[in-house]
Amino acid sequence: MSIEALVEAIDGLIAEGASAHSDAASIKSLVRQLTRLESVTTSAVAAFETSGDWSVDGAKTAAAWVSTACRLPRPMGRRLVRRGRNLRHLPATAQAFEEGDITSAHLDTVAALRRSGTEDALARDESMLVKQAKRLRFEQFTRAAAYWDQLADPDGTEELAEARRARRDVYLEPSISGMYLGQMTLDPISGSIVANELQRIERELFASDWAQAREELGKEPTVDDLRRTPAQRRADALVEMAARSSAVDGRTFRRPAPLFSVLVDWPTLSGRVCELAEGIVVSPGELVDWLSVADLERAVMQSTGRVEVSPKQRLFTGATRRAIELRDRECTHPFCDEAGARCQADHIDPWSQSGETTQENGRLLCGFHNRLRNQRPPPLWE
Repeated sequence: MSIEALVEAIDGLIAEGASAHSDAASIKSLVRQLTRLESVTTSAVAAFETSGDWSVDGAKTAAAWVSTACRLPRPMGRRLVRRGRNLRHLPATAQAFEEGDITSAHLDTVAALRRSGTEDALARDESMLVKQAKRLRFEQFTRAAAYWDQLADPDGTEELAEARRARRDVYLEPSISGMYLGQMTLDPISGSIVANELQRIERELFASDWAQAREELGKEPTVDDLRRTPAQRRADALVEMAARSSAVDGRTFRRPAPLFSVLVDWPTLSGRVCELAEGIVVSPGELVDWLSVADLERAVMQSTGRVEVSPKQRLFTGATRRAIELRDRECTHPFCDEAGARCQADHIDPWSQSGETTQENGRLLCGFHNRLRNQRPPPLWE
């Protein structure tokens, strides 16, 4: 098939109008064919790099030629060339990419696993990883790939984790106009502590803004009625964090303590788990520095899928809710990945119909999907 024929086919699709292809089946087909076209383009760029034709125009590299000639951002041009190189070493991934079963993001994830300490294991397990890429949501696949990496090269994974932590950095400097500009890069555990506290205070500010707007309007407000935007509340929450820190006596200040949940028998039943509540996979070595201040809880995973949760070493309440969080980990709606801590525990068999408040009859749903469940007719995912 010539490129001219492809151009004609695309012109035909455009002429038919977007509404002619706006159904679910067409969207899936279009994305699949777009992925296949990206695969062809990636392979062609790899062959172009090998040919050396890019040097005729005086370009230093194939990536430089692609970026300039195709008016792409330089990082995008380099990424396209790099993907082409990776395809040569990943035959199963290349085939699935060519068939539209996985995307370039999956290719990047698998390629990132390939290094000297994992090369042989990756050659052995590549087909298995591709099979998982076809089956799982992308975020789930990246977690599975991270666990594969830990098992394939434990020492290398710890070294990478240490290098990741070494990249932590924060700067906040005044600009010429007096506005403070900054950037923050934190390792997963430190970032989780800061982000969770920032979100907690931001929610406090949101509740305050909502109450103020309701009092002023005399009715339930909308988000457009609030006096601060989400960005402004986050900025004010960061200032509030600093203000609260400076107001606390350092001798009585209790540092934020991460909660580590130890899943007993989970590896036997379901595979390795070493990740934050947000789903970020961490290496075991990254937990060591926090063990002296962390809260610990033990959760026993039984063969029935039931989770028995012990109290934390410090105060812990709501064991049934916590067991559901540990089991489901996120909203159970198939098109949602809201973190479990921000979800509601919902009765599978409704309480109004004698449904029991037990772990077996509970599941996590975010607020949106919990409300959606009560609509009539019932949603298709029920």
